[in-house]
Amino acid sequence: MRWEYPRPGRKGFRRWVPSWRQVLAVVGTSTGALTLFIGYAYSQARIPENLNSFATQQDNIYYWADGTKMARTGWVSRQEMPLEKVPEDVQWAVLAAENKTFYTDSGVSPSGIMRAVLRMGTGGNTQGGSTITQQYVKNVYLDQDQNFSRKLNEMLIAIKLDQRMSKKDILEGYLNTSWFGRGTYGLQRAAQAYYGKEVSELNASEGAFLASLLKGAALYDPAISKANHRRAEERWSWVLDRMVDIGKLSAAERAEYTTFPEPRARPRATDSSGQSGYLIEMAKAYVSKNTTVSDAEFDLGGYQIYTTFEKPRVDALTTAVKKVRKKLDPDRRSVDEHVRVGAASVAPDGRILAVHGGPDYLKQGLNDANAVTVPAGTSFTPFVYAAALEDGVRREREGSRTPVSPETVYDGDDKISVRTPEGPYWDRSGKIVKGRNEGERSWGRIPLRKAMVHSVNTPLIQLGMDVGLDRVRRTATAAGLLPGSFGPQVPAFSLGNSTPSAIRMASAYGTFASNGRHTEPYSVRRVTRNGDTVPMPRPRARRVLDSGVAGQVTDALRGAVQEGTAQRAKALGPEMAGKTGTSEENNSAWFVGYDSKVSTAVSVFRLEPRTLQLLPLDGLGGAPKDTAGSGYPAEIWTDYMKASARRQAAARS
Repeated sequence: MRWEYPRPGRKGFRRWVPSWRQVLAVVGTSTGALTLFIGYAYSQARIPENLNSFATQQDNIYYWADGTKMARTGWVSRQEMPLEKVPEDVQWAVLAAENKTFYTDSGVSPSGIMRAVLRMGTGGNTQGGSTITQQYVKNVYLDQDQNFSRKLNEMLIAIKLDQRMSKKDILEGYLNTSWFGRGTYGLQRAAQAYYGKEVSELNASEGAFLASLLKGAALYDPAISKANHRRAEERWSWVLDRMVDIGKLSAAERAEYTTFPEPRARPRATDSSGQSGYLIEMAKAYVSKNTTVSDAEFDLGGYQIYTTFEKPRVDALTTAVKKVRKKLDPDRRSVDEHVRVGAASVAPDGRILAVHGGPDYLKQGLNDANAVTVPAGTSFTPFVYAAALEDGVRREREGSRTPVSPETVYDGDDKISVRTPEGPYWDRSGKIVKGRNEGERSWGRIPLRKAMVHSVNTPLIQLGMDVGLDRVRRTATAAGLLPGSFGPQVPAFSLGNSTPSAIRMASAYGTFASNGRHTEPYSVRRVTRNGDTVPMPRPRARRVLDSGVAGQVTDALRGAVQEGTAQRAKALGPEMAGKTGTSEENNSAWFVGYDSKVSTAVSVFRLEPRTLQLLPLDGLGGAPKDTAGSGYPAEIWTDYMKASARRQAAARS
């Protein structure tokens, strides 16, 4: 037969109507070509040797500095469960919802194939119509893309898998690898997450709800929204009705299930409670910043993160904070409400040894040890003192810089005018700025070391102006404070209008403890995965201050402990150096102290929970206004150092 088209001898539209022979030829050719294509594709399809990353996701494990386990975290919670442990009613709830012909089909759905082809032809996606065998193939062998080639591969592998594996093995694998939301893969973990019970304890009603989640946990978890709750109830009821329709649940049994089996509230990982959550977040952020491991790779799990945190120190710090908190009475005094404590210990070599981020990570996610909204107050003045000892001062505009020593004398009177090399310093309102001392006390002519020991403000404000606030800033940056935390370079800069975190303050004071050498603080010693070490650079120490200058700062801060404002720490011995700190508005109080082994910073402040604005500490704990809050950081620091020493000794014995 010769193919002629349009058809000769016909007129009008009939010329364009193919003959039955032509129709049969086109259909036969297309069918043959499609058959050859599918046959070839089937012969080339291979069941992969390895499971995909979604089927092998694991938890991440965090370790304390001594190598003991701190926490296990991750997006995935999975536990294999044999099919015989799953009640038959629960099995059939899943089959009724997803694939009622599972035990009789060939592993694929012909109607599903046609829908996929039609959607592909019309530009839509190819999802829908999958059997449980196909879904299992997608779960463990393929990615989650929705395109025609992936869908076709899924179907062909499903047919081969159906011939190789028993139906029960496929169903068991499917129930152990499917996503049920709330961080869970597999029916066993889902039973625990939603009902707090083993899968073997589920009834048909609970199984029907869990089966509903397979359609999309984000749409059917009732705890997420009211709309989800409504959808979940409708889907749950439909699954039970469908079980009746296919003969797997009697009408009488169905009549027993009239009340939606409300799942429990979304659980939170207990490993993240207390201080552990703050430590985990810090360690995770450090890994993300200092390795090539992407967030997506990290979430797939399998990593072992060995932190620098020492459990005895963390416990001791928590205990010390709780002891002080017991002195506060929010029910009697409104000023005792919204009190926050941020604290951190850093070794001179940069290891972050302990952190107190808040009362409990699951109650307050914001890490107060990392807060950069709390003014350092007069705990900042050692950097002014160090800059002066290092760079000297210049008091006249055209004058040269002259050296400064601890015995250099300054005016310590109250309300003296602040001067620049050009003359008095005028603020924006046109007034000459004057320094103020605590209690309005005038000290007369006073050596700088004594001013540091007794925290006399006026000579240190003037010292900052004479050194140059840019040089003070440079010294503080070199010691370890972050540039983004600095306040405006006005006279108040020397008295701590900057807002460094407790971690950074501890690290910067640690520079004095290590004789002028600074190491960036770090929270992770090493990371491994499957026995292989993940490359991660270790911070290195570098000289940022002259060792003599660092020693002179330490000498002054030891004096503060022995005879000055930090005497609460005196009982810990003559090697302790420390500095109290209060802000001009009395909305923060600090104590930062160190010995040769550890530097610790403690900040106390109040934060309005809605506006996140700092509140005054006046009257905190019932104390007089001029001492409000200032003693609590030193008390926490002292109790912590004592308890930490005891715990460290006990751990070694």
